[in-house]
Amino acid sequence: MPNGEKILVIDDEQVILTAVSRIASSEGFNVDSDNDATSALKKLSYKEYSLIFCDIMMPQMDGFTFIEELQKRKIATPVIMITGYSTVENAVKSLYKGAIDFVPKPFTFEELQSSIARGLEYGKLQQRIEEAKLKKNGGIITYIPCPPKYFRLGFISWLKLESEGVVIIGASDLFLEILKEIVKIELMNVDEMLVQGDSIGSFYTEDDLVHQLLSPVSGRIIERNERLLDDTRLLEKDPYFDGWIYKVIPANIEYDMKYLISCATDRI
Repeated sequence: MPNGEKILVIDDEQVILTAVSRIASSEGFNVDSDNDATSALKKLSYKEYSLIFCDIMMPQMDGFTFIEELQKRKIATPVIMITGYSTVENAVKSLYKGAIDFVPKPFTFEELQSSIARGLEYGKLQQRIEEAKLKKNGGIITYIPCPPKYFRLGFISWLKLESEGVVIIGASDLFLEILKEIVKIELMNVDEMLVQGDSIGSFYTEDDLVHQLLSPVSGRIIERNERLLDDTRLLEKDPYFDGWIYKVIPANIEYDMKYLISCATDRI
């Protein structure tokens, strides 16, 4: 249950502000809303929030500039972008810029509910990491970053370049860490096409939520890890090796790589 969490929603469409506010409020969260990112920044100068939802395309200040302003002001509140279906590339770009997730318009109650849950758990995890740093508990490992030669889409999924034009992809340990216990997964089939930023699998958790894993690359599936369907624990035990999800022939790897982050830059 919510424990005093306050959510800020920023969108220039009143229907979206109303929808997100009603859904979040019905779950017991306190909600503030604003139709302009500039005035929302003023709120953030004297109010603290657990999570921010922000539209990407707004007339005065867009979502990318908003994220940059948060970073300049050292405001670490997790941001989830609200996007249109026609702006998948912008959604992927928002993950590269620092958003932790995005929800497409129009969204369902279930999609927003699971996104809120991930966003709040992400914030709590980052807070624990910062507290450990302040206490100088250097030996505490909360999650395992992806290996240096890998690349990631935000904090959600990873990609490893293999020989002969094949890539291996999977879920990041940080993404898995913020989910409750996984009870079932649904995967796509061999020969199906992936699109960067689209869902490539559904993760069902013990709290009755469904979480979508987003693809770091576009391309055709040539193999999937069948063992995961029988033993989802492989995902958490070894997410970067035995817990891989698909092997893929990418459609345009050079294009997709521009919004992926090298794991060599990661530090806990």
